[in-house]
Amino acid sequence: MRAYEMMVIFDGDLDESTVAGVINRVTAQVAADGGNVAKTDKMGRQRFAYEINHKTEGFYVVFEIEAEPGALDTVDRNLRLADEVVRHKIIRLPDSEAHRRGLLGAEAPAQAG
Repeated sequence: MRAYEMMVIFDGDLDESTVAGVINRVTAQVAADGGNVAKTDKMGRQRFAYEINHKTEGFYVVFEIEAEPGALDTVDRNLRLADEVVRHKIIRLPDSEAHRRGLLGAEAPAQAG
């Protein structure tokens, strides 16, 4: 298992129920591919630094995910095709950061330096 962080920016014109529906679809897709959404942080509507696709604000959501390598390929593809999504980004967390956040089991021991 590896730890990932995924940020999704939804269209700011959407209502919260539509955003919640997409969040549920993403969570279900991760689970179907053998992963686990450990945490979902809804950061709310925020103004963009610059206009994106003629939009000035978006609804930000950050997911912390535990999954096998390649398990998020379908989620990535679906988010690219979703009309509700303005941008998304998936990064793999370093093991030390994953342990600090409580993902992937117990906290890692401090390295001697």
